[in-house]
Amino acid sequence: MRFFFAGKWNNPFDLSSKTWWFLILSGLATGASWLCYFRALQIGDASKVAPVDKFSLVLVALFAFLFLDERPSVREWTGIFMVGSGILIIAFKR
Repeated sequence: MRFFFAGKWNNPFDLSSKTWWFLILSGLATGASWLCYFRALQIGDASKVAPVDKFSLVLVALFAFLFLDERPSVREWTGIFMVGSGILIIAFKR
């Protein structure tokens, strides 16, 4: 609602057909991802499934760096490294 009052509202029906297709495909991919995640939780231990899911954060940061020219600060890289390290510690505990 605040976007409307701030004058930043855009009518979603003004989006191009290409944008709509990407939104639809993104929604389908997201739904499929959640179905796969919950299926993995049904057949596997949550302590083994969750690290695989959380590793996507590290991959997104790396892809943003490589393909989108984003340049995280040292503080952000430290956080990404800490998340990745924690994921590996959890995933490979014995």
